[in-house]
Amino acid sequence: MLPRLQQIADTAQALADTATAPLTDTVVAVAPAVVPTPDEAGSLVQVALILGLGIPLLAWITLWVRSVVSRRVGPHRGVITGKLLFYPGLVFLVALVMREMGFSLTPMLGAAGVVGIALGFASQTSVSNIVAGFFLVGERPFVVGDMIEVGTTAGRVLSVGMLSVKLRTWDNRFIRVPNESLMRSEVTNLTRFPIRRVDLVVRVSYDADLERVHDILLDAARAHPSSLMEPEPRVYFVSFGETAVHVKLTVWSTQEERRELKHSLPALMKRKLDEAGLPMPRLPGVMPLAIDAGGGGV
Repeated sequence: MLPRLQQIADTAQALADTATAPLTDTVVAVAPAVVPTPDEAGSLVQVALILGLGIPLLAWITLWVRSVVSRRVGPHRGVITGKLLFYPGLVFLVALVMREMGFSLTPMLGAAGVVGIALGFASQTSVSNIVAGFFLVGERPFVVGDMIEVGTTAGRVLSVGMLSVKLRTWDNRFIRVPNESLMRSEVTNLTRFPIRRVDLVVRVSYDADLERVHDILLDAARAHPSSLMEPEPRVYFVSFGETAVHVKLTVWSTQEERRELKHSLPALMKRKLDEAGLPMPRLPGVMPLAIDAGGGGV
């Protein structure tokens, strides 16, 4: 195809020379019709086939592999596997097209090597994130849909990419966390297991009967519809404070019911204590009832 392009350029130059020659010396010249040779026509057909069939086929294969991997090992691995398959395949198709058009790939590969070295030095952070992404895929500390905490950031995992993890926070904000930061930080998976515990610390008066307090707190926990009976609720002595006795009620619930339990059980506990004549002490600057999230603020 390159010799044909040279022939076209020579014809255009001859026409330009004729246009600038004196009128007496003008010779009428007719440019020969540019008709593709059989080899050139075959190359054009092959390029059209590569682009017309290769790209849709690559996209279909990528989606199929992604869906299979997502069903068997998790959505985030499916996404990453799809990207690892699609982009190298696209580069391969581009290389085939360039070869059919007559371009030599050897000099381009050499130039690509030099450019790759330069980009490697310039994008060390991106490379670190990609390497960390592979470790996250292999270790699998969380999957798409889990709720996680990374330092002071908490939210639901929207996607796990080669460079970063996308989160949606409790107040509906979008946060991008680089993979390298995840590998260097402590990550807490709040929804890895189907049930979680809620711990509630209650301060009662020294004059109160602790056995009655124990029974009342257990009755409140068992009466709540979101409380699980297995593991059963328990009440523990915590400490003797300066003005009150600290006891802790531990209650288990499912992930779906935990938020409701966490926010409604304290009111039920207080009402039952008040009905039994055991009000919690009211001291300035001291909370009579404290809630421990039991590993996360959700």
